[in-house]
Amino acid sequence: MRKTAPSKAETDLLPVFPGVPPDCIHVPATPAAFAAAAEHIRAARQVGFDTESKPTFKVGEASTGPHVVQFALTDCAYVFQLHHRDCWPVLADLLHDEDVLKIGFGLSSDRSQVLAKLGVVARGLVDLDRVFRKQGYNNSIGVRAAVGVVLGQNFRKSKSVTTSNWSLPVLSPAQVLYAANDAWAALKVFEALGLPADDPLFRG
Repeated sequence: MRKTAPSKAETDLLPVFPGVPPDCIHVPATPAAFAAAAEHIRAARQVGFDTESKPTFKVGEASTGPHVVQFALTDCAYVFQLHHRDCWPVLADLLHDEDVLKIGFGLSSDRSQVLAKLGVVARGLVDLDRVFRKQGYNNSIGVRAAVGVVLGQNFRKSKSVTTSNWSLPVLSPAQVLYAANDAWAALKVFEALGLPADDPLFRG
């Protein structure tokens, strides 16, 4: 029997997902900060992961994303802005490192964009959509529904922030918080599921 993900109206009734504290979100902007962030992420070995791209509105318009790449650890999050070209080699190494598990939802598009922009194949990906499909849910359950199912909380996502300009040189506080929480929520769902990260079904 196939399972049905909760609707937005249903998750709206749940307690609010607290998210990562704003003062624990870091937006590195120098080579030294990029290196320090990468060292912290690599040491964690298991992180929430997502990307953001400036939306395209014209038919046939190709995306130039990702413009933002974010990682969440148990105690903080890092939001990288790719207009800083100095961070590209650091990100490429992290994304290609299969020993750093990068946990998220619907990661096939992220992989494609990473390959197009950074020239590397992202490895060590744990796509939670596969986990929920194995558990009987149809297609992509998504982070909002997953937080509702697993954590019993309401993960609020602002459409205006979702469709905002992620290529801006200075992100708004709302954008930074949104990006960090997308990755943070994926990590928290995975931790709550208690599944083995080395299961080949979940790795990509």
